[in-house]
Amino acid sequence: MSKSLIDIRVRQREYLLAISRALSAELDLADVLRIILQASVEFAGGRAGIIVLSDPDESVFRVAAALGVPSEMLYSHSDLVNGFPYVPGHEKDVATELDSVVTQLTKELKSELGINQTLILPMQQGDIVAGMIYVFQEQNFVFGDDAGKLLQAFADQAAIAVKNARLYEQVNSEKHRLNAILENSADGIMILDPQMNIQSFNRALANMLGKKASEAIGRLHDDVIHWVNLRTDHDLKEAVENGWPMPGSANLYVEGDIKTTNGDIVSLGITYSPLRNTRGRLLNVITNVRDLTQHRREEELQKTFISVVSHELKTPVSIIKGYAGTLKRPDAKWTTETRNEYLSVIEEEADSLTDLIDNLLEASKLQSGTFSLNLKDHTCLKSTAKRTARKFQSQTDIHEFSVEFPDNFPEIHADERRMTQVLNNLVSNAIKYSPNGGPVQISGTIEDDERFVTVSVTDHGIGIPDHQRHRIFQKFSRLDNDLSRKTEGTGLGLFLTKAIIEAHNGRIWFNSNTDPEKGPTGTSFTFSLPNIHETTSS
Repeated sequence: MSKSLIDIRVRQREYLLAISRALSAELDLADVLRIILQASVEFAGGRAGIIVLSDPDESVFRVAAALGVPSEMLYSHSDLVNGFPYVPGHEKDVATELDSVVTQLTKELKSELGINQTLILPMQQGDIVAGMIYVFQEQNFVFGDDAGKLLQAFADQAAIAVKNARLYEQVNSEKHRLNAILENSADGIMILDPQMNIQSFNRALANMLGKKASEAIGRLHDDVIHWVNLRTDHDLKEAVENGWPMPGSANLYVEGDIKTTNGDIVSLGITYSPLRNTRGRLLNVITNVRDLTQHRREEELQKTFISVVSHELKTPVSIIKGYAGTLKRPDAKWTTETRNEYLSVIEEEADSLTDLIDNLLEASKLQSGTFSLNLKDHTCLKSTAKRTARKFQSQTDIHEFSVEFPDNFPEIHADERRMTQVLNNLVSNAIKYSPNGGPVQISGTIEDDERFVTVSVTDHGIGIPDHQRHRIFQKFSRLDNDLSRKTEGTGLGLFLTKAIIEAHNGRIWFNSNTDPEKGPTGTSFTFSLPNIHETTSS
């Protein structure tokens, strides 16, 4: 064998070895295909080439890479572009059909590029054909046995490279999918390394703590999670010091309160789950964080509810029992006037109990979604306001009521009983929070070209402090001052009032009146309702 032939074979082997190394180092599928095709064309002395690759997702073969072939020629063979269907496990069955189309393409390339023959290299792993490499040559190119074996070995190596690139794509795609799930989870998610350093910190957790992910990642868990109040027996630091997580140990749950960056206190429940490899080595701690702040508020509301209702029920029941017991005394001879007075007190307290129970039932209906309206076309708010003023005027000697509505104030489509309830709540509050008496005005206006009507209840009482305004319409909410602590009430009145107005497609708001010298001089509650006859019930 001549020295020159040996040199050629050595160079061929070195060339293919270098290409194989390049393929082994590359994981991007498009780059892998480019390297395969360019190497195949150069090694076989070709002018052009294509790679037809199987697509496992759609079970078709189609052109995945091309070199030196005019794109219009490829697109003239729609099967090469759109794909040859195959049955998984029987990829070889479409080889003849593929070769037939490529043979036709070769004929077209002959006139265009002077192509005379096509070299076909199957990319194969066992019985699975990953694709075909077609190299288009100018002239008949005869390979020796060694060169043919080298090319086929290269094609098989190319099949492995394609498989690796696809696996990398799948892993990368799965990584992006998991990252998207973690990032968009409604719960806070944090991933720790075995030394409890933060590796991942999602958006929900950043919002909970008021801290950017960049400010947390890379730091120790205990440098970011500072408990100001712990509700469980121990936190993560204490658990780790006691040997957690041991192989087979359960998840760790920690609950407590944390101060956020902006100074707010949030209640969190954190579950720490150890992630181990097959040999039991700790890889990560997956941390799921749940914001329990609203849950804690609901618990406090329930406690408040029980406390308020117990107090509100106890007072009238005690009065009723006391007066009834007094009237029942066998040793007393009550005059008719005294008896009627005591019975009137019992009746008033029974009415208070009825109002309380009604309010609780209404709140329950709102909670369960069964709250409804009984709408009538001719509800006269002006008459309702007058009746309300007369009712409350008989209950107080230090307040003066006035009702001011224009003569043309219209009747509206509304639930008359609910509107009475609204005005009762607003006027009752006006009396309650103006303990020194004074005028209470109920007024109505027509707004926005008669499309809306508004009704206001204005008192000259203590007003509403700025820092408590956001709580006014909340359930069981009452002003936090000496007066409210001395007066009765469940904190449901304005909550129900707002619900009734909004069920009528209206809105309600308030303004605190202030004198620069005297300070608060009262409050005006105003609600607006549409002046139409098509309000829908809720």
